[in-house]
Amino acid sequence: MHKRKQIIKIPGITTLPPSSANMAIGLFGGSFNPPHPGHQLVSRQALKRLGLDAVWWLATPGNPLKDHSELAPLAQRVTAARNLITHPRVHVSGFEAERGFSYTFDTIQYLRKTLPDRRFVWIMGGDSFSQFHRWEHWRDIANLLPLAIYVRPGTSMKALSSKAATTLARYRIDEYDAKTLVNKKAPAWVYLNGLMSGLSSSALRQNKTGQAPGSKP
Repeated sequence: MHKRKQIIKIPGITTLPPSSANMAIGLFGGSFNPPHPGHQLVSRQALKRLGLDAVWWLATPGNPLKDHSELAPLAQRVTAARNLITHPRVHVSGFEAERGFSYTFDTIQYLRKTLPDRRFVWIMGGDSFSQFHRWEHWRDIANLLPLAIYVRPGTSMKALSSKAATTLARYRIDEYDAKTLVNKKAPAWVYLNGLMSGLSSSALRQNKTGQAPGSKP
């Protein structure tokens, strides 16, 4: 059992978006530090190509695999995301902080238990999928809900040859059947090619501080 982080409750920030029975919801987890139009692009593509009713951006209190030294406060990131989002079916929440969750596995278990009549799909970029095998309980996550992997610039080969991709190869569905994913029994996943954005949160942070992308402080 993992030690939980300090519980953080911020009115309007750490509450879940509204939903109703049988909704198909894409869960798009990330630091969103900062959020940018590339996140919007993935969300819009997921809504259209997966046939989703909504996409929830789940702003994590802190990614266990990333350095937190440049992590903006949760309320700041959620507010920035809400100011950026223009699609009425895309919502953002920092609810993981209120529950004390650090790991995606805990988040998914909680949502499935709390909202058992919703149909969830986990959305991630190809860069994240290439490291998916490093996530806590990654195999269990793949067995809990379908996964939608969206292409990221220069990551396709690495993502599709990753440990997760090879382990789950027989459960991959063709992207032309992507709209069936939400009704598939896990494990099931799809790799979506399509429009891409070269933006990244890390590069935006570096540019803001006057650092050249890829350089070290």
